[in-house]
Amino acid sequence: MKVSERTVMRRLDKWQPILRLTDWDIRVQMVTKQWRKSGDVKVDLEDKKAILLINQKPVCENIDELVVHELVHIKLYGMDQMLDDLLCVLYGRRKSKKKAFAYMQFMSLLESTVEDLTKGVLAANTTKKPLSFGRLQRTGRR
Repeated sequence: MKVSERTVMRRLDKWQPILRLTDWDIRVQMVTKQWRKSGDVKVDLEDKKAILLINQKPVCENIDELVVHELVHIKLYGMDQMLDDLLCVLYGRRKSKKKAFAYMQFMSLLESTVEDLTKGVLAANTTKKPLSFGRLQRTGRR
């Protein structure tokens, strides 16, 4: 499935106020080269600016889900950075097995929290489209 920037912008216009992000300047940037992700974000907390990077051919079939997921990452970005900084304070800037383990635990918990919040927001706003299992199907996770 190919998605257009216009489609993503319409979804952003719907979900940005629902997630109380209207004070943010959010731009959409379509990724046209081959990319393993459906989406990602670049965030500037100080200026409240973000760029939604959206794969033109996302694995996720539900564009509402994709946009809400990335917007939830923006909402949680301050905590994300705080915990990342805390890991650096605890384990230093150098790579270590302990730091890598703690970071992977954190990232796993962050992603599962973002997924749960995304599902809740979509369910509370009566989205009729089924949730995407694309990432699960692609990676073969159980």
